[in-house]
Amino acid sequence: MRLKQLSVACMMFCLSAVATAAEYYVDIKNKTGVDIYFVYVSPQSTTDWEEDVMEEDILENGEEIRITLTNYDDPMFDIKLVDENDKSYTFYGVNVEERDIVATKKNMDKGD
Repeated sequence: MRLKQLSVACMMFCLSAVATAAEYYVDIKNKTGVDIYFVYVSPQSTTDWEEDVMEEDILENGEEIRITLTNYDDPMFDIKLVDENDKSYTFYGVNVEERDIVATKKNMDKGD
């Protein structure tokens, strides 16, 4: 009986640890030739962009920034950069546990 209770308690603890939101990060390097003014990061499972994570900062050409992503359950994100000329660079389905972003002119969204 005691072993069964201990097993159930252990299983509950493991399940609660899995359900806990994690902290992720992504490094973004700007090699576009122009400054990046806005960075939007949203979970891949949503259709709306969240707030600009750069706030008042600018990611100058050649610089790199680390974006910390807290309270998310999944490492899959969509990331959109907007440069000083209002051109966008969108990266869909980025697993931030496995990949960082290096933005170049070839990543510019079509139609921009």
